[in-house]
Amino acid sequence: MRALPWFLLVAVSCGGKTAATSSSGSKEQAKWPADDRSLCQVALNWRDSAGFPRLGFSVQETNGPGAQKANIRRVYKTVGDGSGIAPTLVCREIDTNLDGIKDVVRRFNAKGEPLREEADTDYDGKIDVWTDFLHGRMLKEEVDTRHAGKPDVWKFYTAGRLTRIRRNLHCPNGKADTFEIYTNGSLERVGDDTACDGRIRWYRDTERLRAREQDARKPDAGDGGDAGDGGDARDGGDAGDAGRSDAALRD
Repeated sequence: MRALPWFLLVAVSCGGKTAATSSSGSKEQAKWPADDRSLCQVALNWRDSAGFPRLGFSVQETNGPGAQKANIRRVYKTVGDGSGIAPTLVCREIDTNLDGIKDVVRRFNAKGEPLREEADTDYDGKIDVWTDFLHGRMLKEEVDTRHAGKPDVWKFYTAGRLTRIRRNLHCPNGKADTFEIYTNGSLERVGDDTACDGRIRWYRDTERLRAREQDARKPDAGDGGDAGDGGDARDGGDAGDAGRSDAALRD
């Protein structure tokens, strides 16, 4: 599944197919709840019990496409000392389906580079996509497709391209049992641990590969940005993996 940038998510939620609504939210913007379930608050505790920013924090609220009220919040933290003091963006959260409940949050480091993003893509109040960044670039994405509260799909990126995907499709231990290797953005090989014994069987079935590739490119949430610089070389790609151990590919 190919991730979409947050600003596209906002646009999609405002047109075309109607997005789902969180259980405590409302599609009528005049009836949005007072508590928008700030995800930045969970991460940073940026506001006090009265709802005002704590010392050292400041907030910017803006309206995204189709929003009559603010649905995007940026939280800044004052960093530095002396003449170098400046507010730095540390968190951004968005209500992408315009129901009054924040459902995507991204945290940033002192350089303004993204560190981690979490998203509730089905608007049930639970995070189901986790994205990690390295040096501001997308590194790893984990997806919970079963509403189990933990990922069952793991995607890895290198040099701006998807390089591998691991999935838990049948093994009861929750570990990856299906492995996909991508070369130049295209699915090259698929391996299955059919017996859940840690042994991977690889194949190059064109029909099955095409089906997997189409599934991998379906949009979900998170950020479709650049890949991470720290890609794991152990699942390097094509024939070079033939001499690698199954254990290395599973790690």
